[in-house]
Amino acid sequence: MRRNEKPILVSTPSLSSLEKYVSLLESVLNTGILTHNGPLVRKLENEICKILKVKNCVAVSNGTIALQMAIRALGLRGEIITTPFSWIATVSAIMWERCKPVFVDIDPNTFNIDPDLIEAAITNKTSAILPVHVFGNPVEIKKIEGIARKHNLKIIYDAAHAFGVNHKEKSILSFGDISITSFHATKLFNTAEGGACFTQNDELFLRLQRIRFFGHDQKKKIVEEGFNGKMTEVHAALGLANLKIFKNSLKGRKNVFKIYKSYLCNLNSVSFQEFNADEYNYSYMPIVFENEKLRTKIELELIKNNFIPRRYFDTSLNTLDFFKPIQKMKVSESLSKRIL
Repeated sequence: MRRNEKPILVSTPSLSSLEKYVSLLESVLNTGILTHNGPLVRKLENEICKILKVKNCVAVSNGTIALQMAIRALGLRGEIITTPFSWIATVSAIMWERCKPVFVDIDPNTFNIDPDLIEAAITNKTSAILPVHVFGNPVEIKKIEGIARKHNLKIIYDAAHAFGVNHKEKSILSFGDISITSFHATKLFNTAEGGACFTQNDELFLRLQRIRFFGHDQKKKIVEEGFNGKMTEVHAALGLANLKIFKNSLKGRKNVFKIYKSYLCNLNSVSFQEFNADEYNYSYMPIVFENEKLRTKIELELIKNNFIPRRYFDTSLNTLDFFKPIQKMKVSESLSKRIL
């Protein structure tokens, strides 16, 4: 029993040493530059591009803003096809940009959007597909991009969980018209709060930069509608410090994942997400129970012993009251009740 010991949380931040962070903070104080695309933000973007071998990175204040910026940069209107098995930010970003989310059910094994169901959801109002690499597990990119080309649709990948994931020997963030990720504290790589947009398209890259800073171009002229999506130098400093430990963090999580799996794999009452071991960052350890009752029983027992798990994602987004009429998503609704 661990009732009197420090709780073990489902996910704690991977953090650099205080000394490394403080040394970077000193440079912030010395320059007096705290925001407005400062030198540390630009350095962080460049370092991420080098490490991940991606072309363009626009660091922003959080992953939700990154999604909104992607939708706005592509000029999307009408309907955007997405998954019901995700964090609410995936669909709230769509709605804030005055588009309509259209849900497509998920594959019960990968937990990702089922590409075989996408075409049936396409209408003359569809402008884009927004899949999520759930828990860092890449979606079926080839199938989805084939559908998008056939119907002349844009693709935004929500890669909030997928920093450091590769697909076909390329960073997962290099696919789609735009990919976004989150640098939230619970992510494998974090800046406390933060996120980024990635694109291979240089025109989109410049537009994302303008949107991030109130619509200003590089000559400080306001040339389009934008908003405040800037990352601060303080957050960039933490990011630069944490980037140095990123690979070790990934190895650590992978080892912990393997330990859990070795103990749990022989239980008939639980199952696991299917993924390619070479295309996964082991950010999370999702397990699925036979039914909701068993999930609740195990969850309460863990909490009683000071292990604090999370129901992630415990609401299938299609069932929320503001999506009416409610679209039935059988697989997502079932999974959301059984996952821990």
